Amino acid sequence: MNNKPYNIFVIISFVIVYALLSCGKQAVSEGIKISGHQIVVNGKPYVIKGICYHPVPKGSDTRSFENLTQDLALMVEAGINTIRVYEPIDDLTVLDEIKAAGIKVIIGFGYNQKGNYDIYSGTFIDYVNKYKDHEAILMWELGNEYNYHPEWFEGDIKNWYSALSKATELIHENDTSHPVTTAHGELPDSLALSSCPNIDVWGMNVYRWDDPKEIFTEWKALSSKPMYLSEAGGDSYMTIAKDGYAEGLNEKVQADADRKILESVFAHQEVCSGVTLFSFTDGWWKAGNNESQDIGGWAPNSTGVPYDGTPNEEYWGIVDIERNKKAAFNIVKAKYNQSSGQN
Repeated sequence: MNNKPYNIFVIISFVIVYALLSCGKQAVSEGIKISGHQIVVNGKPYVIKGICYHPVPKGSDTRSFENLTQDLALMVEAGINTIRVYEPIDDLTVLDEIKAAGIKVIIGFGYNQKGNYDIYSGTFIDYVNKYKDHEAILMWELGNEYNYHPEWFEGDIKNWYSALSKATELIHENDTSHPVTTAHGELPDSLALSSCPNIDVWGMNVYRWDDPKEIFTEWKALSSKPMYLSEAGGDSYMTIAKDGYAEGLNEKVQADADRKILESVFAHQEVCSGVTLFSFTDGWWKAGNNESQDIGGWAPNSTGVPYDGTPNEEYWGIVDIERNKKAAFNIVKAKYNQSSGQN
């Protein structure tokens, strides 16, 4: 008789603990899924309120996370929930800090990076298996607008699409919890789509002045899969005076363009899963002397850059190299914090 209350207590405690553990397992195992045009995280549509992130210090041409803590604080302030990186982050402490900030990562793999987790050597799958259980990972991304560079693939872009499809299949065989995407230059054509039917989410680097709305209608007519803008935005330098914007350093031109682009993205959430705006910080390494900020730089198919049609590659950050906020930072902060979707 004296043991009955104790036994009941044990049974009730066991049931509660089991239920909690079961809920935890369900949340983890649910992972990241695809449902129609949506990316779904833990049962809820996920809207990418993102930024491209390749932090290269002044005077260098190599990425460094020495300012990570400061950068993440600024990202959290701006409402950023996703960062897109162009090469894998092989540092658990960095991924842990990103996770602790409540931010997810789209991990990019290059084709030929001298065997460093690249597609050509096949070592990318070693990275996938090493980090596939890390909660910071949102998606695996293969390539960055390689469709503009058939010369990298023996002059035949079909060789890239074949490698892309095979790499996607290998990831699917090893990791069922994360979608595979690619950052395609502009809207993929029929060759790209038919060659890579196993891509889960299509990223698109899109520079269509200050309103990409037509690409959402075009994509809806082509596919029922999710898409997101893997690059979009404007820079803060005007090569010429145009459309009422003065020549020279001009933060207003970037802020105005980013505002209109983000408004267009969030007005089309039935098709578009969001954007990783280009980019977080200015990149002094791109166009000349790494010790100074230079005018110039060129990127393929980027004449749609607002409002001068010229991509000044070192002026794309929403913060400058010293992490001072530009006018565009406040636009991103306002738009990301008021948009719907998961934080």
